[in-house]
Amino acid sequence: MKLGGVLFFPVTPFGADGGVAAGALAEHIRRGLTHGPGGVFVACGTGEFSALSIAEHDVAVRTAVTAVAGRAPVIAGAGGPLGAAVRQAAQAAEAGAGGLLLMPPYLAQGPYAGLRSYVRAVTEAAAGLPVILYQRGGVVLDPAQAVDLARIPGVAGLKDGTGDIDRMARIVLAVRRELGPDFTFFNGLPTAELTAPAYRAIGVDLYSSAMFAFAPEVAAAFRTALDTGDGTRVQQLTEGFYAPFAELRATTPGYAVSLVKAAVRLNGIDVGPVRPPLAEPSPPHLAELTRIIEAGRALI
Repeated sequence: MKLGGVLFFPVTPFGADGGVAAGALAEHIRRGLTHGPGGVFVACGTGEFSALSIAEHDVAVRTAVTAVAGRAPVIAGAGGPLGAAVRQAAQAAEAGAGGLLLMPPYLAQGPYAGLRSYVRAVTEAAAGLPVILYQRGGVVLDPAQAVDLARIPGVAGLKDGTGDIDRMARIVLAVRRELGPDFTFFNGLPTAELTAPAYRAIGVDLYSSAMFAFAPEVAAAFRTALDTGDGTRVQQLTEGFYAPFAELRATTPGYAVSLVKAAVRLNGIDVGPVRPPLAEPSPPHLAELTRIIEAGRALI
């Protein structure tokens, strides 16, 4: 799987009837596309994957595929209970998605052999779509396990949400030694721009950007600075935008999604509220979010 640039993780809008607002999602994605993302990851973590029904997941993926219209790869979230993951994989393939981001299994914690069987079942249901594994929560791999999973037909990448740089460095070295350079790795930490330089040092250039969902011009400027080695610009954007956002995000569980959705609303797209168990930002936090966005835009 060939991905590049900034990876866009749109929110999932909900309408007044409580369902997925397909029109708002299409508009949200179209606005992001004007800034040239390297991939659109729909119905994933920022898109409240865990709150979507199977039918709503299908609506979100089909809407994204239509809105993107081939201008970037569309990667659909899948995961949780095995039956749900298999169905999501199949319907994403039917909808024309270009790949899957496979979330960790839900609640039940089994041995590595069980995880391997889970991954194989989903990749088989994906009907040839490349699958990116998401390492976080109950899925934490050692290098030998990562190599073993990477050998499963259809497994094409690994997104890291642990932040364990030592572990990731050893995984990257092992997988590239055994399978070559084409396996995809990317940094999937919240506000991943903060750790992008550290991941680059171990050979992981890609990262997910929740910030692209509401400040794509800032996210694109940061990526350009990173790619061109403009350390001064990287530091300015980190100190003036990304670090303050991360501090605000850290005040409340779930703000990694709630703040992003609120920021998209501030940009004029009615994407509705987050679903429980997430909660909306408080008025003081919304005011601080507004200030951070304005500061980020002023920097570019």
